[in-house]
Amino acid sequence: MPDAPWILPVVLEGRIVRLEPLRHDHLDGLADVAFDPSLWQWTLARPVDRAGLEAWLQTALDNAGAGIEVPFATVERASGRAIGSTRFLNIAAEHRRFEIGWTWIAASAQRTGANREAKLLQLEHGFEGLGANRIEFKTDSLNEKSRTALHGIGATFEGIFRNHMVMPDGRLRHSAYYSVTREDWPGVKARLVALLDR
Repeated sequence: MPDAPWILPVVLEGRIVRLEPLRHDHLDGLADVAFDPSLWQWTLARPVDRAGLEAWLQTALDNAGAGIEVPFATVERASGRAIGSTRFLNIAAEHRRFEIGWTWIAASAQRTGANREAKLLQLEHGFEGLGANRIEFKTDSLNEKSRTALHGIGATFEGIFRNHMVMPDGRLRHSAYYSVTREDWPGVKARLVALLDR
C-alpha cells in the first residue's frame, strides 16, 4: 500500500478569509470576479470567459486528483463568496518543501488584508501543521506588485531563473524566486500578524 500524501486537502480558517478545497461549485462565485485581465497578466492561464475559467478549474482539480497540487478557493468570510484561489504545488515530501502559487484575488478584495491573511494561513499550516523546512514562491521578474508583496511578508529573495517560461504572448519570462524557511518562520509570522492587526 503506498504511503499517504504528505499534504492533504484542508480548510484553513482566518478572520477575513477561509481557504477551502477548490470544488466545481466554486465556479459561479469565481466567475463573478475572475475576468479582470490584470488578475492574469503575469500567469500562464488567461481565462477571458466562463469556459476558460472552467478549463483552469478543471486543470487544478485534475492536478489535485493526481496528488501533485492542493488547490484552494479563497472565500470571504463576511459574505461567503469565493473571491480568488491559491494552491500548494511543486510538493517535495521527501525534502519537506513546497510552493505557494497560482494565487489570484478579486480586485475588490485587494488591499483588504485578504491575501495577506491567506498567506499567513498557508504558511502556518505548512510550518506548524506539516513540519515544512521550506516554502517557496515564484513570480514574473517584471511583476513588481507581487515582488513587493512577497518582500512585505518577509520572504527572502533568492534570485532570478532566466528564460524560465514561455508566456502566452511568446515573451520569455524570467522568474524571481523567494522563500521562507522554518528558521525564518517565527519572524515572518510575527510580522504578518502585526500587519493584520493594524
